[in-house]
Amino acid sequence: MPSLTLLGLGPGNPQHLTREAWQALTQADEIYVRTAKHPTVAALPPGVTVHAFDHLYQQADTFAAVYEGIVAEVLTLARRPQGVLYAVPGHPFVAEITGQTLARRAREEGLPLRVIEGLSFLEPTWRALGRDPLPHTALVDALTLAVGHVPPFPPAAPALIAQLYDRTIASEVKLTLMAVYPDEHRVALVHAAGTPDEAVRWMPLFEIDRDPEIGLLTTLYVPALSPDASFEAFQEVVARLRAPDGCPWDRKQTHRTLRRYLLEETYEVLEAIDGAQWDALAEELGDLLLQILLHAQIAAEAGEFTMTQVLQRIHRKMVRRHPHVFGEVEVADADEVVRNWEAIKAQEKGHQPQPSVLANITRGLPALMEAQEIQKKVVKVGFDWPDIQGVWEKLAEELEEVRQAQTPAAREAEIGDVLFVLVNLARWLGVDAELALRSTNDRFRRRFAAIEAAARAKNKPVQALTPDEMDAAWRQAKAEEKAAQADHPEP
Repeated sequence: MPSLTLLGLGPGNPQHLTREAWQALTQADEIYVRTAKHPTVAALPPGVTVHAFDHLYQQADTFAAVYEGIVAEVLTLARRPQGVLYAVPGHPFVAEITGQTLARRAREEGLPLRVIEGLSFLEPTWRALGRDPLPHTALVDALTLAVGHVPPFPPAAPALIAQLYDRTIASEVKLTLMAVYPDEHRVALVHAAGTPDEAVRWMPLFEIDRDPEIGLLTTLYVPALSPDASFEAFQEVVARLRAPDGCPWDRKQTHRTLRRYLLEETYEVLEAIDGAQWDALAEELGDLLLQILLHAQIAAEAGEFTMTQVLQRIHRKMVRRHPHVFGEVEVADADEVVRNWEAIKAQEKGHQPQPSVLANITRGLPALMEAQEIQKKVVKVGFDWPDIQGVWEKLAEELEEVRQAQTPAAREAEIGDVLFVLVNLARWLGVDAELALRSTNDRFRRRFAAIEAAARAKNKPVQALTPDEMDAAWRQAKAEEKAAQADHPEP
């Protein structure tokens, strides 16, 4: 009667065939194998006719097409009165797409299904390595890893990367892993585990694609980088701090009490960026991440949301709002990306009218940044000068109003107007007002430090310097900065 039998051939040594598998093979007249290149195929019982699908690997452009072709042919054979015996390397359900797909399709069609277990490549690989996969080894497909940009598993856990079948794939896998692991990280290539040709070779990560023995039976083992090298490990630290027996200070914090720290850490990140202090930036980003995880942990304890939901939401948002990267949309330039972003954002909100064009601008922004965001919004609805001349005239008008202001309140208001117009002028000139002022602050710090140095050189306090002495030190610092810029111009 029509039926499908899936049989596991084991990792490659005929001695590892199960008794059930050997009995089925000795009773069969014919067998279909995914590939005849598996070592066990050569040791099948005499008299059994072997059909292989290796020709499909030569005809199809992708592995997906190969597997789709195999599944289609095997299902056709399974519908015959005598059914079909289909054998795969290892176990039918371990690192074997055709086995899983065929089982699902057979159940959907109502075809009788028999699965004959096989020893997978995993058991002899762990024995060869002398390692136990517990408590948390990641099992990864090399083809999936090769097309990624970063590993999809935490480096705090070891990983076993299967189907590293040639040096080209090994090279792509290496590049993905090196986005997280040091080039010299020690890894192991396991060749032909469980067969007489078994070999385990330890080497630095950057050398794996140089091994000439890489083939169909090769697996890569990547030991853990360190216990503290993952997002999940740090999340556990934060949860421990907030636990009943954790830190009293961390336990008493709330979303509101942490506000100041979130703002402080953000500014420290900006300071590291402005100073091109990359080691400091790494540390400050960690401090900022701590604030994010603390808020997520507090929310999880209150039943508000979890860190998983935070990650899911931003992941889905980024994919949804970048159809030119993750979909089929084509864009001409960055401006079109922004227009698409705004259109998608409006669609997400269900086209509900906003109470104000300015409704989504965060009031907690620094004043210059808030002014910039306000102007960006109103310009999009046509509230703008026809040309920059209007901005210059408005600036002159506001400066005159500052001169004429008679009360402290009036002066404050008029100075605010001048600053707002200056932000508008910066926008017209293509300058980020916030960054411009931060750069000026940095220059002032450097030049005033030169005045302080001049005072120390004369063994005087700064306030004892004359205005001319201060001015001379300032001008000297300014001249040195310009000379340095001339020697090292920005690209």
